[in-house]
Amino acid sequence: MYPPPPDQDFDGKKNYPNSSAPVFQDAPVTGIAVNQHYYNQNRQYHRQGEEGKWSSGLCHCCSDCGTCCLTCWCPCITFGRIAEIVDQGTISCAAAGAVYGILTWITGCGCLYSCLYRPKIRHQYLLQETPCNDCLVHCCCESCALCQEYNELKNRGFDMSIGWHGNMEKRTGGVAMTAPTAPMYQPPMTR
Repeated sequence: MYPPPPDQDFDGKKNYPNSSAPVFQDAPVTGIAVNQHYYNQNRQYHRQGEEGKWSSGLCHCCSDCGTCCLTCWCPCITFGRIAEIVDQGTISCAAAGAVYGILTWITGCGCLYSCLYRPKIRHQYLLQETPCNDCLVHCCCESCALCQEYNELKNRGFDMSIGWHGNMEKRTGGVAMTAPTAPMYQPPMTR
């Protein structure tokens, strides 16, 4: 239980007409609010549907030297890891990174592909569209945008180097998550 938000009376009933007292929970790993009110990982108070702040600023790309160097020298790896986590394993790091690398090498505009993932991250984790439009952020400052997105996912508890499936195994205690299979069909007996 965390302290009440500043706009709430001490009895806990001001903003909660249908309940006797509020229930506060940490923001879930997915970033989707469980209750109408919750605290995110930075202990900022949010109401359901409100957009929160990024865990690092756009120009704070040098705050994590490893991510900064990886993005500077191999942005296709950074983007591939982001895409795999955001798409929940439906695309591999290698495939997304290869597409990004080929687009960058041929056209010089890999940012046109990577800018498609920024809105996905924002909608998944209820983040603000700052400092400007997602596409402009990637077109004007590609490296900083990739570092910010990478750090956001790291700060949300993902180990970016092991990918989506590795993170899911880690969260389930080492048990591999496999898709359920249909039962085998046995044809009826014939003479």
